[in-house]
Amino acid sequence: MKQLKTIVVIPARLASTRLPNKILADIGGHPMLWHIYQRCLQASKVSEVHIATDAEKVVEAVQNWGGKVWMTDTNCASGTERIVSILDNLDCDIIINVQGDQPLIEPTLINQLIEIFEKKKPMPDIVTPACPIDNEKIFDPNLVKITRRHDGYALYFSRNPIPYVRDVKTENWPQTTPFLGHIGIYGYQRQVLETYHSLPKSPLEEAEKLEQLRFLQAGKSIFTFVTSNYPSSVDTAADLERVRARIVSSSNNK
Repeated sequence: MKQLKTIVVIPARLASTRLPNKILADIGGHPMLWHIYQRCLQASKVSEVHIATDAEKVVEAVQNWGGKVWMTDTNCASGTERIVSILDNLDCDIIINVQGDQPLIEPTLINQLIEIFEKKKPMPDIVTPACPIDNEKIFDPNLVKITRRHDGYALYFSRNPIPYVRDVKTENWPQTTPFLGHIGIYGYQRQVLETYHSLPKSPLEEAEKLEQLRFLQAGKSIFTFVTSNYPSSVDTAADLERVRARIVSSSNNK
């Protein structure tokens, strides 16, 4: 099994629409971003963790705890584009994009993702996890849904429920067919990101506002695997309070 050098990059945009400045929100005495950074470092297969941001305030915060941080253009349209902009500074085979709103990310999930690159032949262009979802989340446009080939490769990602179950009441859909939600963590072969700016613009990406559709529509292979390690993301003030309570409780039990 080939040992691949892997770097995690956390794109960290300060101006979140729903919860501004959330990446610097205090959780147990540290910014939320610090918790994500530390958990990524705990993944045994990860060589380095970097942060890519468009805000001086974030640069200062990361430097204060001794982290690796890069300043990027404010006009980057997605986290992936932000990573591509610092690609020349990343000496590795695989790049993992961990979202800046997942302070409970499991290091084992990151290792799982890397192991697929190590073992699967031919190596996929991109790897990303999925998880089973219940009826409440099927219709939530903030939770992206996936439909897959029999071999695990993605057919499509959508904010709408996929598949549409004809002739069945919506409340019975989960009993009729399994639904999978997307977990917003991506692993990329470095060479795939090197081709990013040569990929044609994607009408699907524009319509759904999902960056992975640019790669999928361009014919890149996206392998998905199912996991129960679902990292709760922080999108709202209520999410933030729930995460605070879990982290404080975990610290008190150590």
